[in-house]
Amino acid sequence: MYQAPRGTSDILPEEQAYRLYIEQKAADIARLYGYKRIDTPVFEDTELFLRGVGEATDIVQKEVYTFEDRGGNKLTLRPEGTAPVCRAYLEHGMQNLSQPVKLFYIEANYRYERPQAGRYREFRQFGYEAIGDSDPALDAEVIDMAWRFFVSMGINNLHLIINSIGCPNCRPQYLEKLKAYYTQGSQTLCNDCKTRLEKNPLRLLDCKNETCRLLASTAPRSYEHLCPECAEHYVNLKKFLSVLGLPYEVDHCLVRGLDYYTRTVFEIQPEIEGAQSTIGGGGRYDGLIEELGGKPTPALGFATGIERIAANLKRQNLPVPGLPGAVVLVAYLGEAAREAAVKLCGELRKSGCAALQASGGKSLKAQLRQANSAGVRYTVIIGDDEIKAGTVQLREMTTSEQKNVTPQELKEILLGK
Repeated sequence: MYQAPRGTSDILPEEQAYRLYIEQKAADIARLYGYKRIDTPVFEDTELFLRGVGEATDIVQKEVYTFEDRGGNKLTLRPEGTAPVCRAYLEHGMQNLSQPVKLFYIEANYRYERPQAGRYREFRQFGYEAIGDSDPALDAEVIDMAWRFFVSMGINNLHLIINSIGCPNCRPQYLEKLKAYYTQGSQTLCNDCKTRLEKNPLRLLDCKNETCRLLASTAPRSYEHLCPECAEHYVNLKKFLSVLGLPYEVDHCLVRGLDYYTRTVFEIQPEIEGAQSTIGGGGRYDGLIEELGGKPTPALGFATGIERIAANLKRQNLPVPGLPGAVVLVAYLGEAAREAAVKLCGELRKSGCAALQASGGKSLKAQLRQANSAGVRYTVIIGDDEIKAGTVQLREMTTSEQKNVTPQELKEILLGK
């Protein structure tokens, strides 16, 4: 028996309502804030992620799916959405448009990591990106978008966590203080953090190992070592969040997992325990466009996983609208009636009515069972008598009431006219 690859899953019909509901909410919020959709390829030049996401990140070192095509090109399945959007921004000359350029995406991403609750090797993600403006009010807007998205679905008891990790001007001095602090306790670090101490010291604060978390709790705080420009940006961000009525908490251990982040980083968490409690996050990446070959361009964004949101909707018993199904099933008695049923189904569908056609030569009783199983409101029954009279039998499935109607009356009832 073949099975879906580890870390992937089939989205069965009964689960589609969650996915479509979440994606529609994302698109609705994007429209309210003036963001337009962009779709990028599912694979990109590997170098894009090496330069953009960072060679020292866990994603690039351990998690990317990289392959060589028949032309000898080294390609990588998209592990995240920001770097491809920035590549598209440069490739299509969007820097010549009015700034900021506001874009959103809904896509599948791929990371080779240990599957667990809320974390998969193939996962759906959507994100918002605002490129071309350094105004901290824009940071507050993106955070507000993320917050309103979750609230719009009824997800409650949310916590907004923020931090500022500085810029290339002030971060090096902070990292030196951080390395000096961790070097004193290096004998207690986990193996991953011993590597991070040399290659990516900021990620030391993000480790989930209990001993490392204890060290992080008293580590130097990035927001206490900001340059004047970053400090002013951080003060204004908090001011605008307050103006928008968004409650926030400051966590000096919040750094996010990608090298391109600068200044603002944030996460939104529901009130549950566990390492996978975060349902969305993002921040500024003011140096990424330049790293990819463009001019210095400020930018920021937010992303969240659709599977993780669906899990939270289920956990909080929040209903989602069901997918529209068929309204009517057309049943028949006899071969002549079968032909009439095929014709009627075609006419109903052309009129915009979702109709199922009974098939397989089943008895009327079996066809009615099929109608019940399909959840249709009505069943139309056609037999020799109905063909002669130019009518059909219309059965209301919840009450079992049945009456003769003409084809025109049938369409008026089914289409609600």
